[in-house]
Amino acid sequence: MREFDFELSLCAHLEREGRLVSRQLGGAVYGRRVLDTVIVEPGPEFDERAAITPERLPAAAIESSVGPGRARYWKDVFDCHPDRAERAVELAVERGFFERERRGGRTYVRQTTRYPDWVGEIVAIENKPDLDRPGDLESQLRTDVSLALADRVVLATASYVTGAHLNRIPEEVGVWRFDADSGTIDVRREATPLPTDDAGVELLEERPVRADVRIVNPSEKARARRRLAERAYGKGWRSFDYPACERCAPDSDGIPYCQWKDRAVRESDDCGPDCGGYDEDDPPTVDGESLRAERTPWRADPDGRRRRQSGLDRFE
Repeated sequence: MREFDFELSLCAHLEREGRLVSRQLGGAVYGRRVLDTVIVEPGPEFDERAAITPERLPAAAIESSVGPGRARYWKDVFDCHPDRAERAVELAVERGFFERERRGGRTYVRQTTRYPDWVGEIVAIENKPDLDRPGDLESQLRTDVSLALADRVVLATASYVTGAHLNRIPEEVGVWRFDADSGTIDVRREATPLPTDDAGVELLEERPVRADVRIVNPSEKARARRRLAERAYGKGWRSFDYPACERCAPDSDGIPYCQWKDRAVRESDDCGPDCGGYDEDDPPTVDGESLRAERTPWRADPDGRRRRQSGLDRFE
């Protein structure tokens, strides 16, 4: 089974269990690491987050000193480049997290609500359906464990898992054997909870005679975890394009199944005039947001937290 098919099948299975699932997200602080699949379990104030917007809230807006009380001049509350701050204000207003007003030709902002404590456990999953072709698997998992950005790290595979396989990866990594046909997960090893509140060690580059690493302090990790969770919340896992081909027939999970190839296909790699079964047509319409809202606590159309007070938004 190809990794793309495996990854989508696993995401669909996890979503049917009611979990918030996303895929292909940056999982580094200073280095380069893409996490195949990410689960974000709801925290104590998840409903408050779901009520704001279905989209990602900009990190600069969350990390600014804007609060829900007195409106403040926007340039005084950001510790970043003005262009980034201005873009964060626009997105935060558009997505209902900020309110904006004008006084004497200057823009003032305040939060519509306090940013909630909505993130519970974060699980990072590395998908490797065929363990006989591990690639950089061991190095990637060692980095995930030493950085401890996620609360737990799991290796998901379709292969039969032997003791030799288990011995080649960090003992903190959980191992799932996932059968896409039956939709079952056999937990071969439970994942060990990682010290996300402590400093972590991030591998930046590994060479035959040396490894470049960087210490990531707890506050840096906390910001990176929040950004990861926000990206996961806004993106979901159906972030692919559907092929413009008559033979693309998405299944009940919204996976782009190709009737000619008898498998899921990635539009950018597998579909087009060079394919012998290609029959040009409009891409199929799939309401992935409705599927996600039906199966998980994520809300596609929340009421929002925007307040209507005297003077606010008068000059937008």
